[in-house]
This record gives sequence, structure tokens and C-alpha cells, in this order.
Amino acid sequence: MRHSTTPPRPAGTTVRDMRIEDCEAVATIRVRGWQHAYRGMIPGPYLDAMDIGRETEQRRAHFAERGDTVHVVAERPDGAVTGWACTGPHRAAGRLLPGCELYAIYVLPEHVGTGTGRALLTELTARAAVAGSPGMALWVLRENAAARRFYERAGFRPDGAEEDFAAGGVMVPEVRYVRPLTAPAAG
Repeated sequence: MRHSTTPPRPAGTTVRDMRIEDCEAVATIRVRGWQHAYRGMIPGPYLDAMDIGRETEQRRAHFAERGDTVHVVAERPDGAVTGWACTGPHRAAGRLLPGCELYAIYVLPEHVGTGTGRALLTELTARAAVAGSPGMALWVLRENAAARRFYERAGFRPDGAEEDFAAGGVMVPEVRYVRPLTAPAAG
């Protein structure tokens, strides 16, 4: 098994709970993350039409109604937010399943490969395990080889489930990845 040489967390970066005042930074991360990561997989006009202002309002609405969703951000010592991730109840075909689901994980393009994404994922998988979740699922674009390698290095494996979503009039295929979680040993 190949192990990542990426540091587990960039020097000085902390992962903390998201706050409402982080919504604009998170919107910027999400829009720029989509535009960087999905270029060539999702129609360009769809990506180019993404708007940070609109996304900020959507992030505020989602954050206010978060329910069981957990949002975390990666923050540098200077206070700059460089990454965002969230988990919640596992969804499948409109019904809840045991375990949790990684809904999103994005890092500013200039921070890809620094360990920021890994720090976010490590934090959320640890929290889910402590909360007693038996596993975590996520959906990734079938053609997104870089993201699939990232998840595989973190112990996720495809389980054979696939579905499409519409983006800019094109159906984009996704595959589901899963990983069992183990609660930390009582010390």
C-alpha cells in the first residue's frame, strides 16, 4: 500500500468548527474548488457561471438549517480559511442509512497538496468514529482520478453504487466510496 508523503497538517493550520462569519470564505473555497477540480468534467459554462455572492447566501442558509450536519474549516495562523468540509447523515435514494456521509470537502486551489484536505478529512472521520458512526460514505465524480486517489489513500473504497447528477444540461456520473470507522479504544 502506498502511503502519502503529504504532511498530515500544514504547519500552524488548525481545523475548527465553522462559524456563520466563515460563509463568504467557504463560498469562495467551494466556487474556486469546483472551478479548479471539475474543469473538463463539468461543462465550462456551468462552472464559469458559479457566483461567490450567490454561493455565500446559500452557505448562510445551509449553515442556519444544518441540523445534524457538521461543518469544519481549515484556518491558517493569520486567520485565513483555506479549506472546508462537512458531514451529515448518510443519504441514499431519499432515505437515511446507517453511518454518515461526507457531503463536501474543498480546499483553495493553491492549497491542494499541502495536507489541508487530509487534515479536514482526518478531523471529520475521527469525529464520526467518536460519535459511534459505523462508517462513512461519499460520492466522487467517476472521472476525478485525483480525488479518487485522495480518498483511496484515506482508506475509502468504491462499493459499486453509481448515480448521475445534472450540471449545465449534462449528466455527470458519480461513484460512491465507503470506509468503515472504528471508535478509538477506551484509554
